[in-house]
Amino acid sequence: MASDKPTCPAETTIALVAGRWKLMIILRLLTRTHRFNELQRDLGRITHRTLARTLKEMEEAGLVRRKDYQEVPPRVEYSLTKKGITLEPILVEMERWAEASAAESRSAAS
Repeated sequence: MASDKPTCPAETTIALVAGRWKLMIILRLLTRTHRFNELQRDLGRITHRTLARTLKEMEEAGLVRRKDYQEVPPRVEYSLTKKGITLEPILVEMERWAEASAAESRSAAS
């Protein structure tokens, strides 16, 4: 019987941040703490349900911290945990790669 466990460390990382919105959420939370509606506004077309589910998955994975102030009206803030912050160098490298790839494509087209 095949195991569902990742077979290499890269697979573990990919499984942790896979999904349409997780990397975008991490990028925003790297700059500062956000409230739920701020994140939803910043992300654009994400639905309330999808954002709530994604943040819950990220909280369960230890990437995001949720702070509920127990106030009326409700105030809940999200920030990255230490584990979440450790993803920053990976995202920076991904950005560098994308920029280099785009520059290469522009050069090849001209």
